[in-house]
Amino acid sequence: MTPSPDPAAETAETRWWLVRHAPVPDPEGRIVGASDPDAHTGDVEELEALARSLPPHAVLLTTPLRRTGQTARALAAAGLRVPRAVEDPDLREQSFGAWEGRTWGALASREPPEPGLAAFWADPAHRAPPEGESFADVVARVRAALERHSTTYAGRDIIAVVHAGSIRAALAVALDLDPAVALRFAVAPLSLTRLDRLAGGAWAGWRVGGVNTLMTP
Repeated sequence: MTPSPDPAAETAETRWWLVRHAPVPDPEGRIVGASDPDAHTGDVEELEALARSLPPHAVLLTTPLRRTGQTARALAAAGLRVPRAVEDPDLREQSFGAWEGRTWGALASREPPEPGLAAFWADPAHRAPPEGESFADVVARVRAALERHSTTYAGRDIIAVVHAGSIRAALAVALDLDPAVALRFAVAPLSLTRLDRLAGGAWAGWRVGGVNTLMTP
């Protein structure tokens, strides 16, 4: 009789700690995807609580957008011991193209109607804004980044300070979700999402350890 596989015996080859960057102050609610505003990193207690929850000496990934680098440096100042960050553009936020910096309300109220807006809202996961990219495009490039880094840093902890869109995309990959379903996840600033990439055996694949966890100072 063949024994049943023991999940505890499998090794989490790569442990991903996905952190959404610190909040971006914007009372007007502008669309911020590939645009590059500053993050607010003044909540020291929250940053210290998050830093205590993250593994020291992990690989550190950010994106070319400044809000992720600012957050990573703030976590280091709050006590997290990590090496210099590696920037990966495949982990950046979705580009909203011609709609960057505008508000959804302004787009909806425009006369004549904003080109492409009705088609976008009919299928926001698979339709791209003018000159932008679809969320499905984000899932594809995040998938490539997850696989690449899980191979390069097999057996390591990886802290990735990224964006809400890239974290939702990672969950789509880990859970084999249609991009439209993954858009339902809430991902708050300075929240933590945990994924393990398991290697070999019957349990090879992804395991989700937690989603949108907020640290209490």
